[in-house]
Amino acid sequence: MASSSTIPNTPLTLNSHTYVDLKPALPLKNYLSFSSSKRRPPCLFTVRASDADFEAAVVAGNVPDAPPVPPTPAAPAGTPVVTSLPIQRRPRRNRRSATHRSAFQETTLSPANFVYPLFIHEGEEDTPIGAMPGCYRLGWRHGLIEEVAKARDVGVNSVVLFPKIPDALKTPTGDEAYNENGLVPRTIRLLKDKYPDLVIYTDVALDPYSSDGHDGIVREDGVIMNDETVHQLCKQAVAQARAGADVVSPSDMMDGRVGAMRAALDAEGFQHVSIMSYTAKYASSFYGPFREALDSNPRFGDKKTYQMNPANYREALTEMREDETEGADILLVKPGLPYLDIIRLLRDNSPLPIAAYQVSGEYSMIKAGGALKMIDEEKVMMESLLCLRRAGADIILTYFALQAARCLCGEKR
Repeated sequence: MASSSTIPNTPLTLNSHTYVDLKPALPLKNYLSFSSSKRRPPCLFTVRASDADFEAAVVAGNVPDAPPVPPTPAAPAGTPVVTSLPIQRRPRRNRRSATHRSAFQETTLSPANFVYPLFIHEGEEDTPIGAMPGCYRLGWRHGLIEEVAKARDVGVNSVVLFPKIPDALKTPTGDEAYNENGLVPRTIRLLKDKYPDLVIYTDVALDPYSSDGHDGIVREDGVIMNDETVHQLCKQAVAQARAGADVVSPSDMMDGRVGAMRAALDAEGFQHVSIMSYTAKYASSFYGPFREALDSNPRFGDKKTYQMNPANYREALTEMREDETEGADILLVKPGLPYLDIIRLLRDNSPLPIAAYQVSGEYSMIKAGGALKMIDEEKVMMESLLCLRRAGADIILTYFALQAARCLCGEKR
């Protein structure tokens, strides 16, 4: 039985319940007369068989043609002939094509996971940072606005601000840190006026404002004063919140600062402002380029009496428990890639969101390796960010935020 037939268009009325999917069949060579005075080409209709007709044909053995089974690909000459291994589970089955790998991917990366660290200064011009190719001290009125616009275009809507403060404003007690008309509060107000939905993180620490270059007030014998520093940090956090900051981020590593800051913010009516604590901030050698960017190297000594020993693992749990108890909303690990074990430790032991900071040294090494053609910069960049997510980071502070987001969006610039 033919699956379809072609009939000329005649005055006969076709039953729409019997004939379905009628389509014109062209070209036509004959013309038929119609009741109309004008001549026009008749239409020929293809009457398709029903599903039941096709099923009946298959049951009767009239199976339609299909492409043949593809041949087994040949192995290269010399390949040994062996009996298949008696393996019940072969994990490679789930990796055999790009579609399989995508379907079973456990960790994903999105521009929404990025917080973009941006350096700002009082000048109009954007000044390149030698140790961090592609990064600049941005003029707070113009260059910063343009960079934020670029980031938002590719889905990065969170930034963290780091100021380069004029030396003339630096003091041993860092009072400029809570000047409500200082560089950071002014910048926050400008950004919120331009982009009200932008999520602004701030850095809470005295080192950019201190004439000593330390995160806290330095006593004459070189000791970093804890409680007095916390007092200053609370005023800094409140000034930033009043300007419109969404998340204040104490990076100083003073004891008790999260609880004191939470109380100070709440007392001023800023219960809605979050605290991202630098919970496990290590005394790392990976921070060098950052200190060049802000001109914030310690005038003497180091930061080992308040930042954590890179050799310590369990100590991170102590810091985590204190920050949770004191009211932190987000826990951050710094640096990122060399401390994946610490990120996982916090992820497995806390219900709070975990942040990781891919610091300046990590960024600069990847940039340098790419420039020397020793690595594929883009692939290493994306792999490093994926590894931070896999370790347990919900958000990543990274100088690659704009570049990586463009890759994720398929944009090449």
